[in-house]
Amino acid sequence: MKLSEIKQHLSTLKTIAFQLPDGSLVPNHFHVTEVGKITKNFIDCGGVVRNEEVVNFQLWNANDYDHRLHPEKLIHIIELSEKVLNIPDLEIEVEYQGSTIGKYGLDFDGTNFLLTTKQTDCLAKDNCGIPQEKPKVKLADLQKQTACTPNSGCC
Repeated sequence: MKLSEIKQHLSTLKTIAFQLPDGSLVPNHFHVTEVGKITKNFIDCGGVVRNEEVVNFQLWNANDYDHRLHPEKLIHIIELSEKVLNIPDLEIEVEYQGSTIGKYGLDFDGTNFLLTTKQTDCLAKDNCGIPQEKPKVKLADLQKQTACTPNSGCC
């Protein structure tokens, strides 16, 4: 999800809820302690230089049970961050403290913001010897040959 999308969703909500991949909700007294731009410059295992930028939201579960972050307040925080940090309309990555700090993608189901799982991947499979995944074929879909003819290659 991009910044423009979250602001649009927030403008239609009365309350904010973040749902973890296991279906549980981040406690509703969470705080967004950071909104920032993260730039990652790196070389992949194939030697290609890469540059990635994301907007980072850090969610923190505080012991402050009397305050709730309202949608209009989060929109204000986002817009201030865009202006002060010169953040373009980037994809959002969310950090949340579980047993360790987890990084999540972000989606929306019409009610809750969904923290989606992220996976590591090799970005240079063709350069580092990782075989491409073979397509799975159902045996029932294979065309049946009734007889072999000379030079057909079936025998």
